[in-house]
Amino acid sequence: MSDFPFAGPPSVSFEFFPPKTPRGWGLLDQRIDELFPLDPSFVSVTYGAGGTTQERTHELVERLAHETPLDPVPHLTCVGQSKVDIDRILERYVEAGVRSILALRGDPPIDGSPAPIGEFTHAADLVNHLRNFADRNRWELSIGVAGFPEGHPDTPDTLLAMEHLAAKVDAGADWICTQLFFDNHAFHDWRDRCQLSGIRVPIIAGIMPIASRSGVKRMAQLAAGAVFPASLLRAVSRAEEDDDDAVAQIGVHWATEQCRDLLDHAVDGLHFYTLNKSNATLQIHRALGVRTSRQLRSV
Repeated sequence: MSDFPFAGPPSVSFEFFPPKTPRGWGLLDQRIDELFPLDPSFVSVTYGAGGTTQERTHELVERLAHETPLDPVPHLTCVGQSKVDIDRILERYVEAGVRSILALRGDPPIDGSPAPIGEFTHAADLVNHLRNFADRNRWELSIGVAGFPEGHPDTPDTLLAMEHLAAKVDAGADWICTQLFFDNHAFHDWRDRCQLSGIRVPIIAGIMPIASRSGVKRMAQLAAGAVFPASLLRAVSRAEEDDDDAVAQIGVHWATEQCRDLLDHAVDGLHFYTLNKSNATLQIHRALGVRTSRQLRSV
């Protein structure tokens, strides 16, 4: 197992998604240029439902690995995949110099059709396969998995959900990255329950500032089960109906206070879901009083 990405905790990382158009690629290149000076520990790259962005994900990972000093951490989903399919992807990542992968079960195809039959049932199956592949190929690989502080949408039984998380760690996961959340109390309680369940790997907190009223609705759909605290909703309701700039400032303020509290409570890492934008992440860093993420890691 590699110490990456936790050589100097807390880690600070950003998430990007592979664009669909040449214009989108150009805008993403601009965002990367703006965020690169923050010196993130790594940048993750999403993988669409049912593997719909597979080739574009690989392209972005390889561009980041070959053309920038950034460390890419690709998402990899296993629903509907065969072991041969996964191994082909892993061979490309070995060649690209990838040092870490975020292993996910994944969602069925976005058109609502059932996922094709694959050789993996749970994310823990993928973690086990990744660990065996890495051992066979002498690949120093760090494996991340997803965590759900406010409960997994498919597993309302919180005790069972914790068993599933422990199974992923037992299969070989080295770190956990959470779904976005807005209630730090829920995160702190969940982290304590992880400890009680024997889960001792680093836990990275997922942060995503709200940017608009419509964005709140999209985020509620994206992160099923995420709780929007009444005080946050009350602040949004005070803004003028068409004043998305005000809502974005509320989102930055709320996320900044989340980060302050998480850092004060010795969080292992902060992971910013950027939506391929840079402004909110830059503002949060400035509000925290730092010019680079490295300064957060030295406090």
